[in-house]
Amino acid sequence: MQYTQHYHSPLGGILLASDGQALTGLWFEGQKYFGSTLAQHHEQKALPVFEETARWLDTYFGGCEPDFTPPLSTQQFSLFRREVWEIMLKIPFGQTMTYKAIAEALARKRGAERMSAHAVGGAVSHNPISILIPCHRVVGTDGSLTGYAGGMDKKVRLLALEKADMSRLFVPQKGTAL
Repeated sequence: MQYTQHYHSPLGGILLASDGQALTGLWFEGQKYFGSTLAQHHEQKALPVFEETARWLDTYFGGCEPDFTPPLSTQQFSLFRREVWEIMLKIPFGQTMTYKAIAEALARKRGAERMSAHAVGGAVSHNPISILIPCHRVVGTDGSLTGYAGGMDKKVRLLALEKADMSRLFVPQKGTAL
């Protein structure tokens, strides 16, 4: 059974999902791929994991880096996606990392000569637990704030909340990121 709960953030409504033990989804209402991992039949229910996630989000939206992470579950996804998300979990608060750098880190981990940054982009964009798995911290090699399922305005606001250095970053004028 899957369970849900709503959270009201300064950036809009957020839907949380859980298997009863761990967080399995976190989406801004109306974002691309909204509820992509959510079963058609689910129940709204108060759970300890939702309380812990709300505490994490309260700390985060208060402008502080949380010193804990609620239990997360991504086991239903491919190994490739999970490995990309594990790398994203290591991007420090207020910092960014490029798709290319993630691809290079994954290639090193796998002992491969190279890895496709485009494939990494697909994994980043399908991250089911946004904010906690910080896909908003992933940027283009040229500094473009490309590709955020929650919307470019939210990506900019999340990075600003973390006081990330935005001096070399920009919103692309054309493309799929908008």
